[in-house]
Amino acid sequence: MTDNKVYVGNLPYSITSGSLEELFKPFGEVLSASVVTDRATGRSRGFGFVEMSADDQASQAIAELNGKNVDGRDLVCNIARPRENNGGGGGGHRNSGRSDRNRNRY
Repeated sequence: MTDNKVYVGNLPYSITSGSLEELFKPFGEVLSASVVTDRATGRSRGFGFVEMSADDQASQAIAELNGKNVDGRDLVCNIARPRENNGGGGGGHRNSGRSDRNRNRY
């Protein structure tokens, strides 16, 4: 597993993927930078990911940027963990197609 993907948390809601990339450029080549947004509103969820071209560049960026204040918020930076497949999502439909009048009340 490579350690060149960085999780960046506590981002200001005003930050964009482009400005996140600019923040990491001084530490090496940025392969990708993305701010995670809410599907419904399109608003930033306050975290993102940056992929650097080398592990040592990612480590240096974490050392320099973790705790750094950006627009009044202290960034949280660390090596991104692999996404866990816990079967999440879906939700929201409690009745599964049944109407409430068919529900046993007692």
